[in-house]
Amino acid sequence: MSANSSSTAAALALIADDMKVMDAVIADRLQSDVPLVAQVSQYIIAAGGKRLRPALVLLMCGALNYRGSHHHNLAAVVEFIHTATLLHDDVVDESTLRRGRSTANEVFGNPASVLVGDFLYSRAFQMMVEVGDMRIMQTLAEATNVIAEGEVLQLMNMHDAALSEDGYLRVIRSKTAKLFEASARLAALLTQSSAEVQGYCAAYGQALGTAFQVIDDVLDYDGDVLEMGKNLGDDLREGKVTLPLIIAMQRGTDAERQTIREAIETGGTLHMARIIAIVQQTGALQATRDAAAEEAQRALNALQTLPRNPYSHALEQLASQLLARRS
Repeated sequence: MSANSSSTAAALALIADDMKVMDAVIADRLQSDVPLVAQVSQYIIAAGGKRLRPALVLLMCGALNYRGSHHHNLAAVVEFIHTATLLHDDVVDESTLRRGRSTANEVFGNPASVLVGDFLYSRAFQMMVEVGDMRIMQTLAEATNVIAEGEVLQLMNMHDAALSEDGYLRVIRSKTAKLFEASARLAALLTQSSAEVQGYCAAYGQALGTAFQVIDDVLDYDGDVLEMGKNLGDDLREGKVTLPLIIAMQRGTDAERQTIREAIETGGTLHMARIIAIVQQTGALQATRDAAAEEAQRALNALQTLPRNPYSHALEQLASQLLARRS
């Protein structure tokens, strides 16, 4: 385990008991009279992952001194929404590997993955209704809608070598950061916090989620396939234009730009080694990490107005350690 992983584990140890309660909620609410629904759902959830989004709900509730019980239910809701997006993502991207093992669509087929993803979305909405707070329902409904828009935006941008940095950020702030943002805002809503505190919580979540995705895009060109649990070069193979490629095209020679442009437009990985070399030689990876560092600092700044306690310290650790992420 890397120092970064162990430090993150220490930050999450604060909510270990809460995560166990959430896991019990998940197990209970995955039950269905249709066996394939539970089978596919359990397959992808059992794959693990960092579970940062539900952890964010629980840590932020701790930071704001929440004393109720709805946070376990809402953490499970967030995990269901995220899992549904993964099921649909892997079908759209034709992915075969996630978290070190075969994707659900590879094992069960595309129709089952799409339909079980729909089940998870609808189950999540059943559960959020049970909390009985219209503001929470509004927050999660908006987030789910924005995530779907982000998915469509990304689809429209596939194989578009002219995508700008602003266009890239619009996609990741919709597709990835929005659920982080909603997760952090939920805690402020549960604790009846002021609009100002809600804004700071949401800002932290959005910045953390953006930094997380930017670093993820670095790892597609500078990661360890065994640690990451996915294939290097998957983004390029799928025609996704990410920040390392955008910066490399800005800084590279005409010939280097043309090599990257052709690979994006065709989804070809024949020249993958050459493209990785260009991305590294142009300083695009470091520039992308610097962009993530700016987002991480924005997250840290947002925390300064929140109460100082072990939970807010753990939230600081999550933002700071993101920059050392290797998988």
